[in-house]
Amino acid sequence: MTDPDPDPTTADNETTTDTDDATAAVRGDPDALLVSSLAESAGKTAITLALARLAADAGDSVGYMKPKGTRLQSNVGKTLDEDPLLARDLLELEAELHDLEPVVYSPTFIEQAIRGREDDAELRERVTEAFETLSADHDRLFVEGGGRYDVGGIVDLADPDVAELLDARVLLVAPYEIPADVDDVIAAADRFGDRLAGVVFNDVSDAAYDGLETDVVPFLEGRGIPVYGILPSERELSGVTVADLADELGAETLVADGAENYVERFTVGAMGGDSALRHFRRTRDAAVITGGDRAEIHTAALEAPGVRCLILTGGHRPSGAITGQAREKGVPILSVRTDTLTTVERAEDVVRSGRTHTADTVDRMQRLLSDHADIDSILE
Repeated sequence: MTDPDPDPTTADNETTTDTDDATAAVRGDPDALLVSSLAESAGKTAITLALARLAADAGDSVGYMKPKGTRLQSNVGKTLDEDPLLARDLLELEAELHDLEPVVYSPTFIEQAIRGREDDAELRERVTEAFETLSADHDRLFVEGGGRYDVGGIVDLADPDVAELLDARVLLVAPYEIPADVDDVIAAADRFGDRLAGVVFNDVSDAAYDGLETDVVPFLEGRGIPVYGILPSERELSGVTVADLADELGAETLVADGAENYVERFTVGAMGGDSALRHFRRTRDAAVITGGDRAEIHTAALEAPGVRCLILTGGHRPSGAITGQAREKGVPILSVRTDTLTTVERAEDVVRSGRTHTADTVDRMQRLLSDHADIDSILE
């Protein structure tokens, strides 16, 4: 005697329940917060990891993933993002790197995607499977966006796509210098829609702080865009020391005085002496990159109060008068053999790639968030 046919309604209900359970593994279990940003090097990694540690301090079991690896380096023949490595260390995670970083968004990958050699559906499945694996062990998952919020659109994995895929709330990290920057915030808010939980402004200068707090924040909140914090600029989080810069560039240090000066930007000395002095006086916390044989540029740079370092290209050495003046003023001089354009590109990459992404950076960011942001609203 055979068993009676199962009740179709019951079977359908069981199927639906199984499907719902599978979906729940990706959607909302655990609570997922995607930290995205308007620009590269906006402090996204430090903020993501600092928030994870604050949640852990409050008793939550926290995990981390970065669906698109964008800060790339060569590591044992493989291209890996440094951020998941830092996260795994700081948060004491046992997760595999291929789950922490399921998609390596390298230049080669982008070229292959444009040529149609990457399957968008397969990539999305890879991300959701990694999320499910990481979700199994944690109450909260902190998801770091890749570069700008729109990076990944080539394969439908821009941050808004990832937020939808993982049912994640979104915290948007934004820089701010002038009121026109608000346009970018509104554009991103429109793109994220209801998934946007709020905005944190990071690395805000003293000059911009009052206007942002008094005028911009009420304007945004009046448009339904919550602002959860304004984090003031801290030199240690936005620059690199001359000593670290010298190491990264492989430079010879001709004058070591002031090696702990912080450099936040670079300017090229390619004009005449008088024009150079006027230009250098308008900059701050800058390294001047110029040919080693441009004595008039060296002199002008050393007279400008905002110049923190001279980087001389082409392997040329300055005169004794220049090195003496540099020692007197405490301005270090570095010498590299590369040409000026190559040196500028490499130096900017040192700052842009976040050499300050360390445990100390996350500690500092954790204190900044605790002092200047509404942590409870961000983590609710």
